[in-house]
Amino acid sequence: MTGTVTRWFFEPGHTGVQFRARHMMVTYVRGHIKDVHGSLVCDPEDPERARVEATIDATQVWTGQPQRDAHLRSADFFDVEHHPTWTFVSTDVRRLSSTEFALDGDLTVRGVTRPVSLDVTYLGQWDTPWWEDGRDLGPRRRAGFTGRTRINRQDFGVSWNDTVDRGGVVVSDLIDVRVDVEAVLDTAAAEGAVP
Repeated sequence: MTGTVTRWFFEPGHTGVQFRARHMMVTYVRGHIKDVHGSLVCDPEDPERARVEATIDATQVWTGQPQRDAHLRSADFFDVEHHPTWTFVSTDVRRLSSTEFALDGDLTVRGVTRPVSLDVTYLGQWDTPWWEDGRDLGPRRRAGFTGRTRINRQDFGVSWNDTVDRGGVVVSDLIDVRVDVEAVLDTAAAEGAVP
């Protein structure tokens, strides 16, 4: 039995992807991408049937250092000239507690698709203002989520590296990823049962 389906869209200004890579064997470099669009379709009574899709604008990668950002956008790393966006499409949701979920999906980076699994925490909902053209058209319902995963960049063809002393490398293969999502209830979406 299913309840009412709700559809949410990710607010790009408050949704983002952060990542960190080990640099020169001694510290971490962190970066983020803020231009993330996506949607969540779910039945609150049956969250394990939820569907999530997201598109990430890789051309907007930012680490705070322009030369490094240009290198990340180049063919050595993200090759944004040929692959300007990344996508994520969910394949499975498992509820672990009232606020914790395992979200599996297919991540596509540089045209390469691999399965990933995120540890997701649901942060709750709140009715908030909604500003358009200088007017508050709210309230609008917002929901928050955070997700964490670790990926191997080599799996996606992001393979540039160089060596340092004692067999070390400039950039780690393992990348820690954190996603922050602010989802807004789409009040114009039709309600119905999950297909």
